[in-house]
Amino acid sequence: MAAAPAAGQQILIDESMHHLRVGDVAEWAAFDRQPDGERLEVRFTATPNESVQTLRLQQDDVKLGWRVVLNGEQLGLLIQDEKEMVVYWPVPPGLLKEGENVLVVEPETNVPDDIRVGKLSLLAGSPEEVMSEATVIVTVADAESGRPLPARITVVDADGVLHQLGAASNDSLAVRPGVVYTGTGRASFGLPAGTYTVYAGRGFEYGLDATKIELGQGELVTLGLTIRREVPTEGYVATDTHIHTLTHGGHGDATMNERLLTLVGEGIELAISTEHNKFIEFDTAARQAGVRSHFTPVTGDEVTTRIGHFNIFPIESGAEVPDPQAEDWPALFDDILDTPGVKAVILNHGRDVHSGFRPFDPSHFRAVAGERTDGRVLRANAMEIINSGATMTDGKRLLHDWFGLLNRGHWLTPVGGSDAHDVIRYIVGQGRTYVRAQDEDPGQIDVAEAVANFVEGRVMVSFGLMAEITVDGSYTPGDVAPADDSLSVAVRVLGPGWTKADRVALYANGYKIRDETITDGDAAGVKWEGAWRLPRPGHDVFLVAVAEGPGIDAPYWRIEKPYQPTTTAWASYVMGVSGAVRIDADGDGQYRSAYEYAQALVEAAGDELPALMRQLSGYDEAVAVQVASVLAAGGVAPDDSRIQAALTEASPHVRHGFEAYLEAWKLSTPTE
Repeated sequence: MAAAPAAGQQILIDESMHHLRVGDVAEWAAFDRQPDGERLEVRFTATPNESVQTLRLQQDDVKLGWRVVLNGEQLGLLIQDEKEMVVYWPVPPGLLKEGENVLVVEPETNVPDDIRVGKLSLLAGSPEEVMSEATVIVTVADAESGRPLPARITVVDADGVLHQLGAASNDSLAVRPGVVYTGTGRASFGLPAGTYTVYAGRGFEYGLDATKIELGQGELVTLGLTIRREVPTEGYVATDTHIHTLTHGGHGDATMNERLLTLVGEGIELAISTEHNKFIEFDTAARQAGVRSHFTPVTGDEVTTRIGHFNIFPIESGAEVPDPQAEDWPALFDDILDTPGVKAVILNHGRDVHSGFRPFDPSHFRAVAGERTDGRVLRANAMEIINSGATMTDGKRLLHDWFGLLNRGHWLTPVGGSDAHDVIRYIVGQGRTYVRAQDEDPGQIDVAEAVANFVEGRVMVSFGLMAEITVDGSYTPGDVAPADDSLSVAVRVLGPGWTKADRVALYANGYKIRDETITDGDAAGVKWEGAWRLPRPGHDVFLVAVAEGPGIDAPYWRIEKPYQPTTTAWASYVMGVSGAVRIDADGDGQYRSAYEYAQALVEAAGDELPALMRQLSGYDEAVAVQVASVLAAGGVAPDDSRIQAALTEASPHVRHGFEAYLEAWKLSTPTE
């Protein structure tokens, strides 16, 4: 029950948060309890409002469209963002009635979604007036030099919830509830009187600064926050190869200018423009915005088709866009590779379904062997193993797909990208790739050098962590290292102090051979370093280091839930993955994949399956998997009685390899 608020007053309509659900099944395990209903209806008494009033509400986990309706008139839609936030809505003059009023929050569609909404208040004055009760001026500077830095400023209330700000995006600011990206290191915004915490950061490489403030009516507070670079990335440039805007992409909410401010606010140094089937360059707009010195732009394209999405770059001026209507991969890749300038071709989000097509669907892709059964030949030279805008329930699924393809002989650069279309819903550069290149001046990166190193696999993939690998003191990702009697594999796990690492592992041909628990994973910069001494492998292998840790729920860099989840249970995570170092263990001067070894072994063995199994004891499980694949292609299926008989005398790792292949084979083999 409430009257219209008098000037400066707040009338509480409903102090509770309510769980609403569309559909019969919980979207997430955290919502497993019975919901309060599908819609929220709150009745309250009021008097007519002669001027604009303000509705305050709190929302959480909003993925889809939900209407806010007062007395039959729609005020707007809840913000489609799963982060918890306090937002304000104008109540037009005359909308409040004498006596009973009805406020409704209801779904716009019948697509399943669970949300929390509530803590409803009616406030005197317009939202602009409410959010200008106090003013905050923030400057963010580099702790070493004292110079202003582009940054992300995050504001939460006393409950740790993002709070809408009294400011609007302009030439130097990108503003959303609780977040301001500044291209100059300075921002000014209003807030209602109250208690808040203000954070400053600049993406993965920088630490955080934070301060708590108490704001009174009419108060002006000036804050000076300093941040320092914590993650050593010398010799590598930070790139996001998957970037969109509302301006040119038609969806999401980031305008071109806002995208540029988010890029410099997150510390991206090599920015690849990848609008859907468009060539859009960032250079002109970046110069107009005054941020061009902070990064080097590259024009690319997301070739968005019914048979997969592929990011390509760099693209020469005047080139024609590849045909997105291509019906088959041969024609599509011919068109892509004929595009002037293109050197890098990335398969995006290979486990996501778009237009009914999933590139790595188990029905036509045997991941353990990197083997396609639909006749399509993947002519990309890179693939996303992390997409922070489309995270997966199993964070390592694409990693293992990549391992299978490497074992098949497809040399693909691992990629981290954000697929960001928005200012804060998904954070640009949260998934990123570090590429070997001269990095002293981010505004003058040698694009040709960076692209060449990217294609050669001289990279590290970062999603809140980095894993750096060096073999025998000098060989790094993209190299082929000779093998002596043993190998020294040095690994460093890197990250800022606000992320945590708890495990690091070393993989050979995609199989874990070393694993360590990290006890000081909260450290800033180098979180762990160590070296493993490995005996010389019996055949060529590739080595990859992987670091893992718990995800981030803090509002300044939250990891979002999976895009196309496979279960309602989910544990947030961060991860760092090195590129692959190839080891020439057999000393023939070149690197051979597991598939190449398998072909030679099967050809030499002929029909002598028991002898083949015995010979495989000297090779790893990856080679055994590929032998199973080669035999299947030759007409000897993995469930053939001859193979099963021969496996009884095989080494355990050989049996495991054949069992894994058999499982994948069953998923892709039609049954009668």
